[in-house]
Amino acid sequence: MRFWRSFNHAFAGIMYAARTQPNMRAHLVIALLVILAAMILRLERNYIVELVIIIAAVLALELLNTAIESIVDLLTVTHHPLAKTAKDASAAAVLVASIAAVVVGYLVFYTGIINGGQRVYEAVASVPSNIAFVVLAAVAIVTIFAKAWAGRGSALQGGAISGHAALAFAAATLLAFLYQRPLAALLAYFVALLVAQSRVEAKIHTTGEVLAGAILGSVVALAVYMLARSHLVL
Repeated sequence: MRFWRSFNHAFAGIMYAARTQPNMRAHLVIALLVILAAMILRLERNYIVELVIIIAAVLALELLNTAIESIVDLLTVTHHPLAKTAKDASAAAVLVASIAAVVVGYLVFYTGIINGGQRVYEAVASVPSNIAFVVLAAVAIVTIFAKAWAGRGSALQGGAISGHAALAFAAATLLAFLYQRPLAALLAYFVALLVAQSRVEAKIHTTGEVLAGAILGSVVALAVYMLARSHLVL
């Protein structure tokens, strides 16, 4: 479908930027760390919205910077002052957004950090309700890194790791640990296996690529869950 192809092209752009631009990789890692910090401190919804907006702005500008650099390289065969100006200006736009993100991050987390102590303990006394969002975001970012490193496949189809399998097994692992009921875990992993099987039967992934995705999703989900639980002893 044209609709899904458009998504595939968009994610291909993200993967290209992650594979070729060190700054994009740094922004993705920082975004994940910010999300984890927001989870731990249980920030209010309006603060979460501010963080999401500023993260999206920085990533979008980094993608735009990559697009401008690619166009300039395509159209120029020799060094030209205007080509340098275009690249410098696009890089400056990312820098301005990054500085703003640092300021916003400081202001957002200031209240949580300065209160500290008992407030932080109470905030993490139970697994945060938004842990599912954090797990899925972490799995998506790690999968993009893995596919970009392998240099083949797109974010939504093909590649060295099955993103569908990774997300399915991450969700199954999270459900198994959150509810701790054998039947719930069995049903969750059964659905995840069906997702993995569909990728193999459609010849989009090999069995090994699906297995890699299942392991990645399960490990990331377990790591985030244990990180959240570990704050019980603070």
